[in-house]
Amino acid sequence: MKLGFFVVLLVVFCAVALAQAPAAKNMVGTWKLDAAKSKFSPGPPLKDQVATLSAVDGGLKVVADRVDADGKTTHFEWTAKFDGKDYPVTGDTARDAVSVKKVDDYTIDITNKKGGKVLSVIHAVYAKDGKSRTETTTGTDAQGRKIENVTQWTKR
Repeated sequence: MKLGFFVVLLVVFCAVALAQAPAAKNMVGTWKLDAAKSKFSPGPPLKDQVATLSAVDGGLKVVADRVDADGKTTHFEWTAKFDGKDYPVTGDTARDAVSVKKVDDYTIDITNKKGGKVLSVIHAVYAKDGKSRTETTTGTDAQGRKIENVTQWTKR
């Protein structure tokens, strides 16, 4: 009976520790979209995006500059813990909140929301060498069209 209690306590402790764990070293840094290697469905593709990811207590801070297909620029920022709770996004008209869960040291899931409604989920996988990442985005855009984007990123 006592051993079972300690096993349950250990599992709960590990789950809480993972949720509070800092961003892995391979996640932080300045990242540039490789638009030529990325696939945007339904499109049109982004022309460019650069994002700086910084470790914060139990999560990430993201500061990004995007250039849409029509040349429109957007600067957005968010800071979120890896606890799955909603955190505000500033500067991005397509979303007003994100929630982030850390799957492991190389993978995070970001849920994008607008007005409390889930629009899309980004599944970001970072290479073990820390030089690249792949993001798979699924969901719907502002026009209600199905999104299935796969973007490639390189660390500067």
